[in-house]
Amino acid sequence: MKELLKKLRKYEIRIRKAINSHMQGDFHSVFKGSGLEFDDVRLYQYGDDIRHIDWNVSAKGHGTFVKTFKEEKEQNVFFVVDVSASQDIGKPTRKKIDVTKEIASVLAMSALKEASSVGLLCFSDDKERYVKPNKGNKHAYQLIGELFRLKPKSPKTNINKALGQTLSMIKRKSIIIVISDFVDENYERHLKALCRKHDLVVIHVGDDRETSFPRIGIAPLFDKEAGKTIWVNTSSKQFREKLDKFYAQNRLELSDLVRRNGGNYTFINAQEDYVPKLVQLFKVRNSGRK
Repeated sequence: MKELLKKLRKYEIRIRKAINSHMQGDFHSVFKGSGLEFDDVRLYQYGDDIRHIDWNVSAKGHGTFVKTFKEEKEQNVFFVVDVSASQDIGKPTRKKIDVTKEIASVLAMSALKEASSVGLLCFSDDKERYVKPNKGNKHAYQLIGELFRLKPKSPKTNINKALGQTLSMIKRKSIIIVISDFVDENYERHLKALCRKHDLVVIHVGDDRETSFPRIGIAPLFDKEAGKTIWVNTSSKQFREKLDKFYAQNRLELSDLVRRNGGNYTFINAQEDYVPKLVQLFKVRNSGRK
C-alpha cells in the first residue's frame, strides 16, 4: 500500500504543477468550482456573458450591470467507478481496471487536499461498494484502500442503474466523475440528468486489445460478463470493421452527448500515460470558468 500511495502522490503532484503553471499563479484548485454563489454586481465589460446581466439593477439607468459569482468554499466530489468484468482487459500489469482505480485515487487525493468532501460508488450491475463523502487524510486512505481491495461480486455492467443511484444519493450540487469503459447501452437519460443537476466529468477508459486482434483465423473469445466462450473469425474484414465501428462510434456518441449537455469528456488509453490527458481535461474546465 505504501508503494501504491507513493506512486499516486507522484502523479497527483504532476497534475497540480502542470495546471498551476498553465494558470500562471491565479489558480489554486484542480477542481475549480462545481458550485457558484452570487457575490456582487459590476458594470458590463466587452466580452461578458449577456446571460449574467442583472436587468433589475441595469433598469435604474446608471449603466448595464452584470452579476459576479464566487466559488462555494466547500464542494463535494463524488466518483462513480465501473468495476465490472469488461474492465479486466489489457496487459497483465496494466488493465483498464488498474488505470481506472489509479485515476480515481489520484483525483480523490487532489480533491481531499483541497478540503473537498469526497465519496465513491463502485458498480457492476449493482452497487459493489459505497463510501460516504467525507474529508481528511484518514478518509483518503480508507477510500483508496476500499477501491483497491474490492473484489466485485458480479461480472456484469449496468451503467444506467449506477447513474440512477448517484442521482438519488447526491442531492447537493457536486462534481460527479464517472470512470468507465462504457461498454453498455441505454444510460443516456440518466447521464443527461447528471449533467443538468451536477458538474459532470466523464473519463472514458479504453485499451488497444479491444480492437487490435492478431489475424489468427477462427479463435475462441471469452466474454467475461456473459461467462461464455464465443468463436469468431479474427481474420474476417467484416468482423474487424464491425468491432472498430462499434468502439469508434461509442466513443464519438458519448463525447457528443456529454459536451452537448454541458459536461466534460476525455478518452484515456490504458496503455498510455494518463497524466497529460487529465491535465488537459482540467485546463479546459478551468479555462472555461476563469
